[in-house]
Amino acid sequence: MSESESYQNWLSSKEHDKESLCLNCGACCGVFEDPCEHLMMTPEGKSHCRVYATRFGPHRSVSGESLYCVPIRQKIGHSWPGDERCGYKKFKLG
Repeated sequence: MSESESYQNWLSSKEHDKESLCLNCGACCGVFEDPCEHLMMTPEGKSHCRVYATRFGPHRSVSGESLYCVPIRQKIGHSWPGDERCGYKKFKLG
């Protein structure tokens, strides 16, 4: 395995480690106020984004308001409704 491939594998594992902190509560996507139009809820109460791979950027809420999806690392230092349920805040995203 080349050094470049090894580095890409390391990056991928770090991304997976961070992603695994998410509890799929939907709070960062507005589930407790005016959720993103792409937010889906499972019967078990977990949230999932229909456009997760391309989520960053401008979108609309269910009521039609403009919103801008950003990486959680840009949001983590702020408060939002339901953020006490956020796995990133609970487990101290670093």
